[in-house]
Amino acid sequence: MNTTCSLTITYPPSIMAAPTPAARSLSSARGSGVFPSPLRLRLAGDISVQCQRSKPWQHMPSIEAKEATRRESRRARHERVRKKVHGTTERPRMCVFRSNKHLYVQVIDDTKMHTLAAASTMQKPLIEEIDYASGPTVEVAKKVGETIAKTCLEKGISKVAFDRGGYPYHGRLQALAEAAREHGLLF
Repeated sequence: MNTTCSLTITYPPSIMAAPTPAARSLSSARGSGVFPSPLRLRLAGDISVQCQRSKPWQHMPSIEAKEATRRESRRARHERVRKKVHGTTERPRMCVFRSNKHLYVQVIDDTKMHTLAAASTMQKPLIEEIDYASGPTVEVAKKVGETIAKTCLEKGISKVAFDRGGYPYHGRLQALAEAAREHGLLF
């Protein structure tokens, strides 16, 4: 931080001519100089400060707001949901992940850290069953919901805790959840 500041201290001519005996004793007791620093400031008649900077904004602290990306915002929402939604053996957690091309659903027992059932648009029966040209649509999400419900019921799981994964409950996610409910899952 290269700043040039000048401090001008102006004394009346009577003080500069002859120091008082008290000033001499203070100066001899404290070291060098005729007038010690506290005495100089007390006796100063006019003090003017001039600061000159070439670019005053250059050394000032700047605060920049960091804009969160959509992915970071979704992860933060998912962390908040995960603080409240836990999968147990009696009621495992049904977790949904949605990408631009695929949908993934897992039923997880969080106490044992074990995946009990899974379904996705990457599975061969679903790929053969649906026309999958433009990515996962609402109809594709309904098929994935139906598949996960049938898989869970075959394994004896009827109740789940729905974890939307930080995504809004809308569109493909809503269609998947409603299809799973229609085919027997309770949540």
